[in-house]
Amino acid sequence: MIPIYDQKSRGKLVVLASALLIAVATVLYTNILVSRLAEREQQQIDLYAKALRFIINMEVEDANTTFVFDEIIQLNKTIPLLLVNNDGDVVDYKFVDVPKGLNDEQRQVFLRKQVLEMKEKHPPIVIELGAGLRNYLYYKNSALLDRLQTYPLVQLAVVSCLAVIAYFSFSSSRRAEQNRVWVGLAKETAHQLGTPLSSLVGWQAYLRESERFKDEPIVEELGKDIRRLEIITERFSNIGSVPVLKDENILMVTQNAIAYLQSRVSRKVTFTITTSLPTDIPAQVNVPLFDWVVENICKNAVDAMDGRGSIHIHLRRPVRSKNQIAIDITDTGKGIPKHKMASVFLPGYTTKKRGWGLGLALAKRIIENYHKGKLFVKWSEVGKGTTFRIVLNG
Repeated sequence: MIPIYDQKSRGKLVVLASALLIAVATVLYTNILVSRLAEREQQQIDLYAKALRFIINMEVEDANTTFVFDEIIQLNKTIPLLLVNNDGDVVDYKFVDVPKGLNDEQRQVFLRKQVLEMKEKHPPIVIELGAGLRNYLYYKNSALLDRLQTYPLVQLAVVSCLAVIAYFSFSSSRRAEQNRVWVGLAKETAHQLGTPLSSLVGWQAYLRESERFKDEPIVEELGKDIRRLEIITERFSNIGSVPVLKDENILMVTQNAIAYLQSRVSRKVTFTITTSLPTDIPAQVNVPLFDWVVENICKNAVDAMDGRGSIHIHLRRPVRSKNQIAIDITDTGKGIPKHKMASVFLPGYTTKKRGWGLGLALAKRIIENYHKGKLFVKWSEVGKGTTFRIVLNG
């Protein structure tokens, strides 16, 4: 299969690549800021511990003591600290949110839990007091540093949401543009068919009245093709408008579609239709559009078989649905490689040297957009054949 038109949009890749680049850049930059802030807080704590050790070991208070206390000890207003003695009691704390209304014993219990949490974050700093005594300074990251550490996750979430929104907006816009192209092409085709069709109707009437062509079967065959052209024109006219769906005998509709097609393809192609359903079971369809779908699938099957083989149509209930009808169309053609199955419904995708590759793409749109059903490749094996499944609402 040769992809004439690749539906994968470069624009989508650009959106995703841009979002990934922005996310990586912001996360890296934020991590650098977090790392530097963590180093600064570590330095601040080390300086705080040295200042505290200096003040505790000072025998006489002087100007240096006052300077150290005011400029170092009192300046820390962001990092939670706990000072613990040899017995494990908290003798002092700063910027730890202690619940109000606790007595001394309850406060100690709460602060000791905080000690355990801080110990998991950072090892304590030992403050030697002399005579074998020592205090331990426990601490944890400031609220600002904690928020910055989670900020990259927030950034990733925001950028991901924006990328998803942009991706789907781009896809929606592109689908809308494609639909406008489909509708415009279909309407113009119907318009262009109108003039020669009217002429053919006139010529048929003339031939019927002519003695020379009286009782000639070719005149009636011409009438059949004219009616077919009228149906085709109606099909193209329905593209872009909401088609009327009616309960139709789906077996009879399928048989009629195959009967017309069978007389116009190679006689070396055999058609069979079977059903596991009641013969009068209805389905919600628009007959001209549904005929078009069956015709497109079968024509592709005939091409895949090089005009020689068999096409079998079977109607059944899907395994997991009692309110739907499945129509399996199986051919004995070349089959589809597994890595190509997702591409067969793309506009422009064809195996023929000549052709636009629009048949299956249009069939899928008719079934899924207008009939609210499904059309997909149910089975395919290279060299053995393919089964397309149409699922309709019963």
